[in-house]
Amino acid sequence: MHIDLKGRTALVTGSTQGIGAAIAAGLARSGARVAVNGRTPERVEEAVVGLARDVPGGEFVPVAADVSTEEGADRVARALPEVDVLVNNLGVFGAKDPLEISDDEWRRYFEVNVLAAVRLTRLFLPGMTERGWGRVQYIASDSAVVIPAEMIHYGMSKTALLAVSRGFAKQAAGTGVTVNSVIAGPTHTGGVEDFVYELVDRDLSWEEAQRAFMREHRPQSLLQRLIEPEEIANMVVYLASDQASATTGGALRVDGGYVDSILP
Repeated sequence: MHIDLKGRTALVTGSTQGIGAAIAAGLARSGARVAVNGRTPERVEEAVVGLARDVPGGEFVPVAADVSTEEGADRVARALPEVDVLVNNLGVFGAKDPLEISDDEWRRYFEVNVLAAVRLTRLFLPGMTERGWGRVQYIASDSAVVIPAEMIHYGMSKTALLAVSRGFAKQAAGTGVTVNSVIAGPTHTGGVEDFVYELVDRDLSWEEAQRAFMREHRPQSLLQRLIEPEEIANMVVYLASDQASATTGGALRVDGGYVDSILP
């Protein structure tokens, strides 16, 4: 399947590392002009240099802004008057005793993981519908369906994204714009390495720690390994393409078979 995104502008929030950077690279390889987003100009510029090295000929636009705030979202909208593909990837996560999560922490997870995506959708969806083409995606998680006891606040925010995605898909019905969420399973990123070592013996090698984590904390994974960020990106790139024109309002799983259900 040949995916051609030439002439399309994509914005990937939280794309200076991990899954976001892999998505930015995948979209650029398919020809899209990709806006790379992070909070600081220095970090964004560093990421753009790395992405340009990994994707020769790729077109990357640095957009430094904290999109978890209204001011940051407005700054992005001013920098990018038109966005054809919006990938709401920004998110925070971490393990904590459920009874020790403060009100402020609950609010922070909702602000960063949910409301940031809602704001950007409000800003860019009208232009997509006016042009008759667009793609909005939300990077959710298996935790949206299988709520982890050690990170209920994170799971809550990802469950909310599934609802947001379905609702905005209905808003965009019949316009040529599709809206979907991607349910990512346990994925190998730098942040996840830190998370794994919070839960298993820090004296273990990474390969041993990964196996221990999957065995002890994610035993239902059919893949029986962490997913690589590029594997998540492959689904995102497909959903951004013309080939995915009939897929909307969905929750597409790239979870390694972690969620033990037939649907979604």
